[in-house]
Parts: sequence; C-alpha cells; structure tokens
Amino acid sequence: MAPAGASDGRGTSAACDGTSGGPHRRELLGAPAVPASGTAAAVTYLGSERGTRARIARLILENGPVTAAGLSTRLGLTPAAVRRHLDNLLAGGLIEVRTARRVASRGRGRPAKLFAITDAGRSAFEHAYDDLATGALRFLAEAAGPEAVAEFARRQRPVMESAGDDKVAALAEALSADGYAASATSAPAMATGGGEQLCQHHCPVAHVAAEFPQLCEAETEAFARLLGTPVQRLATIAHGDGICTTHVTAPALVHTRTMTTTTSQPGGTGA
Repeated sequence: MAPAGASDGRGTSAACDGTSGGPHRRELLGAPAVPASGTAAAVTYLGSERGTRARIARLILENGPVTAAGLSTRLGLTPAAVRRHLDNLLAGGLIEVRTARRVASRGRGRPAKLFAITDAGRSAFEHAYDDLATGALRFLAEAAGPEAVAEFARRQRPVMESAGDDKVAALAEALSADGYAASATSAPAMATGGGEQLCQHHCPVAHVAAEFPQLCEAETEAFARLLGTPVQRLATIAHGDGICTTHVTAPALVHTRTMTTTTSQPGGTGA
C-alpha cells in the first residue's frame, strides 16, 4: 500500500510537485515543446534510419552545424538535391538554421548558413534506438523466455561509486549521470514513517519499458538492494505518469519494525 498522501492524482507526488509531465517536464529538461506534427514526421522518416534524408540528419547530428555545401561534398549529391532534403527537415522542425560567423579577412558577402539538429531531431533518433531495443528484447523473450528479459534488466541498473551516509542522494546522482534527471527529496510529512522520495523526471527507456515492465521491476529491486531498505514504486513514466516516483522507507523505521517483530515472538521480551 502506498504511503498515505503520496499521490496527488496526476501520476506524481507531493514531494515531486511542480515537475509533472507534458510541456512543463520538457522545459525542466531544457527542451522546448515541439509541434506534434514535427515529432511525428521525425519518427516516420528518421525512426527507420533509411534514406538520404535520414543520412543528412545523422550527419548534422554527429558533426554539428554544417553547410549545405559540406553535406553535398560528403554525400556526393548536387547542392540542389541536398537543399530539397534540408527544406523538408526544416519544415518538420528537425533542424534549424544558424548563421556562421564571418571571418574579417573575407570582407563583405552573405554569411554562410549552418544547419544544426533540434531537440525534435534528437528525439527522432532516440525513438529509433527505442525501436531497436524493443525488437531485441522481443527476440530475447521469444528465444529464451521472459526470465531472460528479467535477467537482462537486472544487469542494467546504475552503480553508486560513493554513497556515504546519504545513499538516496548518491543514487539520484548516479541516475542523473545516466540521463534520468533524478532528485531526492523528503517524503510528505503525512506519509507513514516519513522516509524519502526518489524522483526521476526523465526516462530514456520509457517506450521500451512500456512493453517490457521487467525493466521497471528490476530497477525497483536494484534500488532496494543498493539502498539497503524497502522501496515502493508509486508512479512511472512508462505507465503514463509525469514522473517516476519511488518511496524509500526510512532505515530507522525498518529497524523499529524488526525489533517489534522480534520481541513479540515466543521467547522474546514482549508480551
């Protein structure tokens, strides 16, 4: 049973309030909202990683801002052909135009246009990686069974290099390094026993975890093992919630419960 008052009805928790899903969460991650049509188009013709347009987008992603002439040379295409693909990528919001700094010695003249990837463009490639990962896990499940997927998931969890006394904060730092934008906060005062909440504001594998819940289950098990105390998952992005929220039981409360159970057993000092 979830700690009382932990959920606020929006798939998050009071301790994580103000960082729920939608455009607000994208702003938290430094990514401006993009039109749905642009993102849909990105997944359609970049998600498959096929075709000249996808090759152009990947070159821009991997090499940074580049000119149309530079792309033309790399791909062996005419400038006109490259510009047609660039126009389509621009229309979909997947790339943007930047102006190159003019070198003083070059004198006057129109500054060169540089084409750079946008957040929507990066997301398109992330979806492509999601599709690949999902396909690989489907094959693993068919070939070796669901338990093989669970075992794979158990081996993917973060490792805390230096936990110290504040293990939850250390785990949040490790998760953030892996792209989960995590934070640790005190649990709502009304929650039984207090404790802490681990909030993950982003999930790089959300699309995959939606089909393979073993990833979330293994992550929860790993949290309990790393922190040395019971944890409870209250919400997940993979299930449509705005934030992945995990309640971490206060170690002192676990100790108290253990002592109470021991003393109440036959032969104990309790009544």
